[in-house]
Amino acid sequence: MNTIHVPVNDAYDVLVERGILQKCGEIIKETVSAETCVIITDDNVNRYYADTVENSLKASGFRTARFVFPHGETSKSAETLLHIYTFLCQHEITRSDCLIALGGGVVGDITGFAAATFLRGLPYIQIPTSLLAQVDSSVGGKTAIDLAEGKNLVGAFKQPAVVLCDPDTLSTLPETFLIDGMGEVIKYGMIADADLFRKLCSYDLSNIQEHLDEIIPVCISIKRDVVAEDELDTGLRMILNFGHTLGHAIEAYYHYETYTHGCAVAAGMCLMTKYFNSEQEYQTLKACAERYHLPSDVSAPLEDLLSLCGNDKKRAGAKLRYIVCDPMGTANIRCDSLPDFRNHFISA
Repeated sequence: MNTIHVPVNDAYDVLVERGILQKCGEIIKETVSAETCVIITDDNVNRYYADTVENSLKASGFRTARFVFPHGETSKSAETLLHIYTFLCQHEITRSDCLIALGGGVVGDITGFAAATFLRGLPYIQIPTSLLAQVDSSVGGKTAIDLAEGKNLVGAFKQPAVVLCDPDTLSTLPETFLIDGMGEVIKYGMIADADLFRKLCSYDLSNIQEHLDEIIPVCISIKRDVVAEDELDTGLRMILNFGHTLGHAIEAYYHYETYTHGCAVAAGMCLMTKYFNSEQEYQTLKACAERYHLPSDVSAPLEDLLSLCGNDKKRAGAKLRYIVCDPMGTANIRCDSLPDFRNHFISA
């Protein structure tokens, strides 16, 4: 088992091991003192893994309940959140009970926000089943729902009690989900690990599964180091949003229907590199993204995407904070007015 300790105020461990789902109940029993565990998942993940998790919990003496909602970004909404609250009330969940986020980034975000807000807070556990969630969204304590005006605009910081990553869950993923997760994996190479990025440029979608046992802990460790230094996202942690300023704009432009999060981030990273880095670096990143069938551009008008960047949560008053990776393997936080940010693209 690979154990990565996250030394924030409410410290916790990320455990990475194949087959960990089958024994999750005993690990959770050692972590929380809950009587009831509520599994929150989507309809896709429910078919594959919810029974395994629920059986392990019951074998360890927990009472269980299960809330299942439709998969997809559109479910990360206030409406779904209210349904979760109602479900928790109906099952008489107390602050000494526990929520379990079983699924990808959408499940983790909305479950974490429910845990942060229901009864003013109760413990929750992340069991990420997608590559994107295992390397990124399950670690760090960011929780949120989307609004019509933008992504992740309402949320809270809520650290999980433990994160259980089982790479075996990735073998059942449709290829589109593996592609989606590779967008965030490439991001980690770009912002902090040139060696990881070089390796990614030598692998491709046909053999990346063979290297995930090595890649997942590396990405988690990078995020752990950043989060430990800046838990509440006021400084260094902003580097984790490389590609996200334009990526979130891409998602919003297409109403969260055309591009998944990782694909939108990949296109956002490529666009930022195209306009802020050398042509050689842009072509290198573009080629790497295309090895994993990730988009390097979108058909949406650039002007429309730049207008949507004004809704980014990284705004500080009239200023927009964004990330440039120049040189690749490092990340720099920049801050411009929205017109000046726009001019970087229009005048190029």
